[in-house]
Amino acid sequence: MRRNLPLARRFDHRIGPVFWDRFGDDGPDLVLVHGTPFNAAVWADVMPALAARARVHVYDLPGYGQSRVAAGTDISLHVQNQVFADWVAHLGLARPPVVVGHDFGGATVLRAHLLDGVEMRRLVLVDAVALRPWGSAFVAHIRDHAAAFAGLPAHLHRALVAAYVAEAAHRPIPPAILADILDAWGDDHGARAFYDQIARMDPAATDAVVPLLGQMRAPAQVLWGLDDRWLPADQGRALADRIGCGFTGVANAGHLLQLDAPAVLVAAVLDRLGC
Repeated sequence: MRRNLPLARRFDHRIGPVFWDRFGDDGPDLVLVHGTPFNAAVWADVMPALAARARVHVYDLPGYGQSRVAAGTDISLHVQNQVFADWVAHLGLARPPVVVGHDFGGATVLRAHLLDGVEMRRLVLVDAVALRPWGSAFVAHIRDHAAAFAGLPAHLHRALVAAYVAEAAHRPIPPAILADILDAWGDDHGARAFYDQIARMDPAATDAVVPLLGQMRAPAQVLWGLDDRWLPADQGRALADRIGCGFTGVANAGHLLQLDAPAVLVAAVLDRLGC
């Protein structure tokens, strides 16, 4: 069991078990969707403030964190939106939720909304994978040589993941949250899954929704760290322009607003909730 935000509930999907949980008993429904190579633990710092005002639903995407799948299972963006749609239906919410999508989670919820018809009351996109180019030079190199990297000794693999993840934050990642990320990818199964999910990164999955961005039915807001080294802030501005929604740049924050600017993220989400 991980240190931060362990998930106690299980949704058995055809792709594999999806672990999730609900925090908070009252208020509007709020769904948080993490990105890669993270898991639901990245929401730990903002969860107390959000759960005090909403019923917050979080899950580990298939292939991430506690939601382990069989080796070779397709966990690309081409299938994550379908799992999201099925999980939201499983929740049985009385009305469409407010949704926050970070990184790959942003692409996942955009695809679910625009391709699968998942209704959302409002949408917050946080440093979201949406427009080309996405994926660093590091990711591109691994994608081209995934099999070779999968054979790294465990200590070198763990060091590589730690160095990669560290680039996402403007400030040092709290040790416990970093440990949760490393533990998820640290054993043989996790190492294979880590390189497999990178090998399956396909910009065609985001290209499919770009022509539809102006047709969104949910009012949206784009939130972006101005010091994001993975996805420059200009991508966030371009995304907001295509959607026709507001853009908020956050100074002294990188790709992980959950850790770099939790108060700003909480305020933006509560504003979307109407709290």
